[in-house]
Amino acid sequence: MSYIDEVLIFHRVRDFNETEFLQAMEEIFESIRPVIEKDEETYRNVALLERLTEPERILRFRVPWIDDGGKVHVNRGYRVQFNSAIGPYKGGLRLHPSVNLGVIKFLGFEQIFKNSLTGLPIGGGKGGSDFDPKGKSNREIMMFCQSFMTELCKIIGENTDVPAGDIGTGAREIGYMFGQYKRICGRYEGALTGKGLSYGGSLTRTEATGYGLLYLVEEMLRTHNQDLQGKTVCISGSGNVATYAAEKAEQLGAKVLTVSDSTGWVYDPDGIDVPLLKQIKEVERGRVLDYAKRRPHADYHEGRGVWVTPCDIALPCATQNELQIDDARILVRNGVTAVAEGANMPTTIEATKYFQKNGVLFVPGKAANAGGVATSALEMAQNSGHVYWSFEKVDKTLQQIMVNIFHNIDAAARKYGMAGNYVAGANIAGFEKVADAMMAQGIV
Repeated sequence: MSYIDEVLIFHRVRDFNETEFLQAMEEIFESIRPVIEKDEETYRNVALLERLTEPERILRFRVPWIDDGGKVHVNRGYRVQFNSAIGPYKGGLRLHPSVNLGVIKFLGFEQIFKNSLTGLPIGGGKGGSDFDPKGKSNREIMMFCQSFMTELCKIIGENTDVPAGDIGTGAREIGYMFGQYKRICGRYEGALTGKGLSYGGSLTRTEATGYGLLYLVEEMLRTHNQDLQGKTVCISGSGNVATYAAEKAEQLGAKVLTVSDSTGWVYDPDGIDVPLLKQIKEVERGRVLDYAKRRPHADYHEGRGVWVTPCDIALPCATQNELQIDDARILVRNGVTAVAEGANMPTTIEATKYFQKNGVLFVPGKAANAGGVATSALEMAQNSGHVYWSFEKVDKTLQQIMVNIFHNIDAAARKYGMAGNYVAGANIAGFEKVADAMMAQGIV
């Protein structure tokens, strides 16, 4: 039995209930199989894959907080410090009812390779809680964030572990957490990224994941003698990633037709009005239904269904496993030519394979949405140097990072005889750098 299969079987038995983590591991292992098989005994003798798939540290803790009515609630908090071979742990904090250890392990495992692809010295980690910020007052969110950070502060720091935002964790939540960190630890340092501009945040951070997604798509299309001008785009989600992906897509000449949230989705044949979307989602904290009510030709649909809309390019930017095999069949039938993941693993393995089989250009999230963590690392660099960079400098650096990521994954795929398979290319390119660092540092 091959070394990869041995490790996969072990995890399927031991971690059978961590479905998202197993899915991520199986996808990555299938891609790196030709790399491992070139020198299988060396990797087996140092248990490289066992060490790669076992987090260096997992913290699970209770988070008690008091609501506005005086009632005490208890949530679970998590931080998975997965791999520090190439730098301090780096990865977001997700606040959502779906959060459990399997989800956090999947996100942290993916983060190892995503961070490696940026070319920056950052390792992989992830954290969060099953707390739901929706419907909570500012005071309730502050109470939760302060309680959460009271425990988390024990294991983070600017040269150790630097969390950031994620689903449910925006500038407001990061602000409350940073304030508590500073209060307890007595240090004003870059222990969190995604901070406000008045206290150490970076310009372009809000836009980074969405902008970076489009910079990579633009470069991919350019290498295939295409561009974004005149293309139609379907986007799922309406958070930071989706909103700023829509903004950059329209700046580059495309028309964005859809956005969505957890209640439904909107089709706007005139193109999504990004300033209106920002007003509703960022200022009013409303729903996409409110967007549809203010646009004369926009249609609102309850539930999921974004992918029934014919388009040239599909950008899933909401959550994991949102684009399934039936959606892939509809998109291909309607003529989609490119799919790039703005969220973490939003496309199921079956859907991914279907796109590849049918000649659709497909880029996984660990490459396509790496702009967010890349800019977080640029924020770390600014904090360390006690400087602020201009929007233009950060944006230009981000664009170059995303262009480099595309060419690196393209080259890795070609190196192993899989030209055009950007899933394999991303996994191989990310793995090789981490594996080299782990081998060099001994059995740790």
